[in-house]
Amino acid sequence: MLFTTAIRAARPALARAARPTSSATRALSVSAVRCSGPAPPSLLGPGSKAGEVPSDETQATGLERLQLLGEMQGVPAFDYEPLDSSRVGTLEDPIKVFSLDVERVVGCTGSPADSHEVHWFKVKKDKTRRCPECGSAYALDFQGDEHLLAHGH
Repeated sequence: MLFTTAIRAARPALARAARPTSSATRALSVSAVRCSGPAPPSLLGPGSKAGEVPSDETQATGLERLQLLGEMQGVPAFDYEPLDSSRVGTLEDPIKVFSLDVERVVGCTGSPADSHEVHWFKVKKDKTRRCPECGSAYALDFQGDEHLLAHGH
């Protein structure tokens, strides 16, 4: 009996709270989408048409498509320049390695260039690494967004 009385007393307040307001009744699916310019190019190619031999432009995806679109516009997507090999990096003045990630693989050939075989090793954001052959020091010049990397994106 006490429960029934409590429900009767709360019913008018519940009906008022459940009533939709006029600004929230419009469905999101009918709301207009606003854009400020053209959409970025898709990193998924359109694919080839039936009976055609696929080309790189139609079937490339992801980073390969990004690189291809950049080269078509004359803008390189990746840095192909070698690292500075005119000097040996020291712990006080290491050779800076640009990176958008917290680590990068570096190949050292010594100073001057091609003084020894290529030694590959990882350079991490918070630690300077030395080449095991010539002792040249490398440090990461991190330019990425730590918040994006923290979530695995």
